[in-house]
Amino acid sequence: MKLKDIKTFIVGNPPPSFGGRYFLFVKVTTDNGIVGYGEIYAASVGPAAQCAVTEDLFARHCVGMAPNAFERLFRRFHSSGFSQRPDPTVMGAFSAIEMACWDIVGKALEKPVYELIGGLVNERVRSYTYLYPDESQDPAHFYNDPDLSAERAAVYVDQGFTAVKFDPAGPYTVNDPHQPAMVDLERSEEFCRKIREAMGNRADMLFGTHGQFTASGAIRMAQRLAPFEPLWFEEPVPPEMPEEMAKVAAQSVIPIATGERLTTKYEFARVLATGAASILQPALGRVGGIWEAKKIAAIAEVHTAQMAPHLYCGPIEALANIQFAASIPNFLVLESIQQFGGFHSALLDQPICWEDGYVVPSKRPGLGHELNEEIAEQHPYDGDRLHLEMQDSAYDYSKENRFAGG
Repeated sequence: MKLKDIKTFIVGNPPPSFGGRYFLFVKVTTDNGIVGYGEIYAASVGPAAQCAVTEDLFARHCVGMAPNAFERLFRRFHSSGFSQRPDPTVMGAFSAIEMACWDIVGKALEKPVYELIGGLVNERVRSYTYLYPDESQDPAHFYNDPDLSAERAAVYVDQGFTAVKFDPAGPYTVNDPHQPAMVDLERSEEFCRKIREAMGNRADMLFGTHGQFTASGAIRMAQRLAPFEPLWFEEPVPPEMPEEMAKVAAQSVIPIATGERLTTKYEFARVLATGAASILQPALGRVGGIWEAKKIAAIAEVHTAQMAPHLYCGPIEALANIQFAASIPNFLVLESIQQFGGFHSALLDQPICWEDGYVVPSKRPGLGHELNEEIAEQHPYDGDRLHLEMQDSAYDYSKENRFAGG
């Protein structure tokens, strides 16, 4: 059995667009007709360019290879063009192809992926969700209103979630890091206070940021949040220098979480070696796929760090995250897009099983679900913006800057 063909899908995510503006899926086919699906989580270039990169790399490195040649394929992509360094665009392409290969191997052996990467450790996988507005709420207002967020948190906890995430700390910009303004500190503290009051001790609070602060600014923020006992403070400083994040970790009683923008074991190893974080958040559509994530989890286990797979894209990466989370002992919590309903559910042949705050991994072969290609092709992306974008202007201390949405 050899890898033969690849097809890419650029899928527009219709409003409310939770999970990003578009999703990038791949369909890999072997010479004996077995199909596997994967998802790219990369946005440094436009979606058409990213898909062209993926198709080019597949033709160069994958055609004629066995789908279980994971180590060999990783080295080819990682070293492509004399690079041998973490590259989010290349590794985004590889991640999608790699998870599609696991889907193929699982189907060929009639086993779910988790049975092939160590066996089932977690029969149920705890999940959390961002606080998202409902259909009647204006997102621009919702994301900056602590009362609305507290009400929404209570709704999610009543549904069964034992953790919720929110990000009231202001915008992230291309010029970051910056110092938080007093209004950012006060708003963030108010969010934590009201959400804690609404949920009580029934659920964990996950305080999200996007690397917008200096180390000293993040320490100031952590001091304001500490009385409300968040489970984590996410990516408090930019990802380039974990040594700076380690300064925050050393002075924060709130555990530091990071990893959405990191790729490969090399970048995560620096996080652990410097003591920058104790909760790692690999996005399997960027980090190097399932096998690379397993290696990161093993390194983390030695450092008594826990794994919390990140998700801000479509349902195929979610499937890979679930297979991974089901197979590791140092799993903490999985990000979900609410209960994986709506468009995420429509893109699969059957819904992800979410029950009382937990995902139940599918026992079907491979990733456990098939992409609904008809639905995917009915929703082409016709925009020109990237999946996620940072504010282009510098932070303005003369007015209140607000986060534009999740």
